[in-house]
Amino acid sequence: MSNRRTMLAASIIASLCLSGTLHAQDTTQTSSQANQQNSAEQANKEKVKQLSTITVTGIRSSSELSIDTKRAENTHVEVVSAEDIGKLPAKNVADTLQRLPGVNISSSSASEGAFDEADRVSLRGTNPSMTQTMINGHTVATGDWFVLNQVQTVGRSVSYSLLPSEIVSQVVVHKTSEASLMEGGSAGTVDIITRKPLEYAKQITAEASIGGVYADLPGNVKPQFSGLFNYKSDDNTFGILAQAFYEERSLQRDGQEVVGGYNSTTLGGKTYYYPNEIGNALFTQTRKREGGAFDLEWKPTDNLTLDLNGFYSLMKADNFNRNYMLWTSNALTGGAVLSNVQTRGNVITAGSIAGGTGSYGVYDQISRPGASSKTNYVTLDADWKVTDKLRFRGEVGTTHGAGDSPHQDVIELGANVGGTGSWSMNGLGSPISWSEGPVNNNQSTMAPSFGWIFGEQGIHMVDKESWAKFDGELDFDGPMSSLQFGGRYSTHTRESLNDIAQGPNFATDWQNPAAYPTATSNYPGDFGSQIGANVPASVWYFTPSQLKQIDAQFANRDPVTRFYWNDIYKVKEKDTALYAQANFDGDRWGGNLGLRYVHTAETINDATTNPDPTASSAAGPIVGSAFGAYYWNTIHHSYNKVLPSANLKFDLTDDLVARFAASQTMTRPDYSALAGSVSLDDLTHTGSGGNPGLKPLISTNFDAALEWYFAPRGLLSGSVYNMVLSDYVNFADVQRVYKDIQASQTAGHDVFSTYTVTVPSNTGGHVKGFELTYDQPIGDNFGVETNYTYANAHASGGGPLQGTSRNTFNTSFYFENDLFNARLSYTYRSSFYDTVSHGANYYQGGVGNLALSVGYKVNDWMSLSFDAMNLNNPKYRYYYQDNSTFGKQPYAFYVNGRQYYFNVRFKF
Repeated sequence: MSNRRTMLAASIIASLCLSGTLHAQDTTQTSSQANQQNSAEQANKEKVKQLSTITVTGIRSSSELSIDTKRAENTHVEVVSAEDIGKLPAKNVADTLQRLPGVNISSSSASEGAFDEADRVSLRGTNPSMTQTMINGHTVATGDWFVLNQVQTVGRSVSYSLLPSEIVSQVVVHKTSEASLMEGGSAGTVDIITRKPLEYAKQITAEASIGGVYADLPGNVKPQFSGLFNYKSDDNTFGILAQAFYEERSLQRDGQEVVGGYNSTTLGGKTYYYPNEIGNALFTQTRKREGGAFDLEWKPTDNLTLDLNGFYSLMKADNFNRNYMLWTSNALTGGAVLSNVQTRGNVITAGSIAGGTGSYGVYDQISRPGASSKTNYVTLDADWKVTDKLRFRGEVGTTHGAGDSPHQDVIELGANVGGTGSWSMNGLGSPISWSEGPVNNNQSTMAPSFGWIFGEQGIHMVDKESWAKFDGELDFDGPMSSLQFGGRYSTHTRESLNDIAQGPNFATDWQNPAAYPTATSNYPGDFGSQIGANVPASVWYFTPSQLKQIDAQFANRDPVTRFYWNDIYKVKEKDTALYAQANFDGDRWGGNLGLRYVHTAETINDATTNPDPTASSAAGPIVGSAFGAYYWNTIHHSYNKVLPSANLKFDLTDDLVARFAASQTMTRPDYSALAGSVSLDDLTHTGSGGNPGLKPLISTNFDAALEWYFAPRGLLSGSVYNMVLSDYVNFADVQRVYKDIQASQTAGHDVFSTYTVTVPSNTGGHVKGFELTYDQPIGDNFGVETNYTYANAHASGGGPLQGTSRNTFNTSFYFENDLFNARLSYTYRSSFYDTVSHGANYYQGGVGNLALSVGYKVNDWMSLSFDAMNLNNPKYRYYYQDNSTFGKQPYAFYVNGRQYYFNVRFKF
């Protein structure tokens, strides 16, 4: 680490020396040359100011604004502008960002698999927690509707499904750091800039969009609405802006999952592996995103501006998941005869099973009514220009997010006891063909005695932060153009303190098949064809209302005995930061140099079977839960970091720009990594846990770029980057003993088993790569935008880094005239390591996505738009990889279908 710091310090000193040399050379130039160069730079900055008003319209103008803003910055940024977002096939901010170089998106943050909407953003081959998301330069709390993201995979990334693209004026992606930028994004920072009332050209502006979205798998249309009103006074001293949005849509995901990984068996004295549970996974959901934003801007004097800004977004996400599975392991354990065996290596790729006393099917049906996520913030800002050379800015704010799972109505059932089954694997590219019977289109062969009632209830995850900050800037004449300085203090809490894990009520008749409803529904008849699989069709299921009735009758949800302390946690952080940054502007060069000091004090609460020896206190043993006695640990931890940064920009010619940057950046560990909550699977004896002793990740970064602005809207650029990661958080498997709840219920006494638990640990890492960008206008109306990113990453010891796609490619073709515009976009990212699951590395395969946006201007106040998302109906593929056992084998396949949006837009 000391060597890396020495290298970074030397690089920064060298940069300063080079800056001084260049300045000395600059001062020898003639005054006429200097004046010409200064005039050109000033003209470029004024052009950006003029273009950056809300009046920018059209693909071409907004593309020009984005490129000119990028060029004017002294740091390495990527920019997307408001009208550009309106003309992209994008329904939230992540959809927009995925088309920028160095940006990857994913549609989930845990192991829930891929959906049809982008949800997480990451930069340069790193995981989403290493990318910081801000709105107007401040943090935004987040929430997740999916239960695993509330209690197990609790990261620092933001859910972009809560951030509709309509709120955006501009998005700036900071790929290099500077001292004035808030710490947290070791890979980079995304800053979403919202609209301001006094930026509008007209005194009154009103906009509305009314339309609908058709999703082809569920086959229905849902409404979409957004509206905006802005007023500002004649003298441009007071303005008020209000926005509202309501967006509803249906989602259906058809999939196949290999649950529980791959089990081992012995054939002819040799160990072979086979898929444990192969399932038809049908997920349906109705998403309703509603909320709005406001902004009040007031200039009581010419040199003072006050701004009150707020935002609220709620995602209602009721969902229903069904997974009908061939339970291979249970059938074999029950004495089934295995025949027609085919093998490849040490994997049984095909086989037939029959007979015995085991259950050949296992069926999970999970309804989650009331699932939701939300976020909001309120800020008050003051901008005081004391003199022509001195300015102060201050801000106080609070943000609150939540994720709720009030209920899970669940039944797990066996099926076809002593029946038949078969499977045939088709490699990593196609789902496994399988059969199970004799009956799976009605409930006549269900066997509740082979099942269970599970599901966590009453979860209310809270993410909140309050802060105060101040910034000052003192301008100078000369090569050092200004000195920025300031500080920030915040308190951040992430917690989930209640969890009721239901189980069967053994005083009821829950194991009697005759006690269940007889009327059922069935899977869509084309289910298997959507994912390209030969699997059982028209599988039966209970409706959500029936599941609610079943659990009300048979489930034990006692808040004391079913209190699931394994998944409760709390992390509270108090963060203090101070910074100083010197900015430089010379003839044909500019940059900055700064230091940011950060102090973090953490209080971590987690629950464990035994007291944590590192805890300052451990309350317990706390008894009463059927999951055993536990201790509530309190761990205090603090650390200080000094983060240096330097950026240099050179205008080599009027059209050619070179950039160099060096910095150290920091990301605090994920909340679930720290908090130590434990989640266990009694069926497979696997689980996940935490590590409250984790250190923050420190990244030492180097970046260089060369940019050729060969025409308006034209850019050819290349950049290289290198990140050396210290205390990167990766996963490791450990063996721990826990109470086996299902086995204890069966035996009538406590049974303890050894579980393979995946826990986070600090290690080293390295990321390096390059980016290429080519934006080419073609005549007055056409254009193409293309970029490619290469990332090579590994952890210490050669293991993979989470989230690294080696290859990412984006291209867009557009046309625009005064009445009509169209854009066709394609993006592709190669496979990447996601997490550890069931003791094996878990990857998502490479996937491409095609989208289309078309618009027509009817007149000055009305236009029409049509957006098509997921036009190629991408198939998402996931696989396990464990080179010490079964190698690389399929885990899941999903398709979400296509979505078509049509909107009528009004502007007054």
